[in-house]
Amino acid sequence: MTQTAAALSQDAQTAICTALNQCVAETAVTTMLAQNFHWNVKGMAFGPLHELFQKIYEDHFEGQDDLAERVRMLGGHADGMLAGMVERSKVKEHDGRATDREMIAYLLEAERTIAETLAGAGELAADNGDTLTEDLCIARGQVHEKFAWFLQSHLE
Repeated sequence: MTQTAAALSQDAQTAICTALNQCVAETAVTTMLAQNFHWNVKGMAFGPLHELFQKIYEDHFEGQDDLAERVRMLGGHADGMLAGMVERSKVKEHDGRATDREMIAYLLEAERTIAETLAGAGELAADNGDTLTEDLCIARGQVHEKFAWFLQSHLE
């Protein structure tokens, strides 16, 4: 049964908000990861990678906003503390000192991780009848899978 945010049980809202905050954290860390690589990439592929990394961080900045706003619509608290996001994110920071191929591989793994986390959050939302959150997670997951495909293509 499909439910609006207001119709969800408190336990469902809390669980979905926790899952979405995990998605926000991983998206935020990956946003900075892509921006860091954008600043520090060099080599023969500088131009296309500089541009791709920028597309990624610009998209992810908007994506984390959409996810955090959904948390608020569900009555939760969007946890925007950077230290907390870095601590709980499965995506880890990188200092940006890497070859272009290492940057691509690291960012590829981050995109796959976020897509997996979003799939889990979407499944939780679906199990609780929250199709709007499920749709958001599906849409964002597709974006991250597409970026993963772009990055993987650079490594082949």
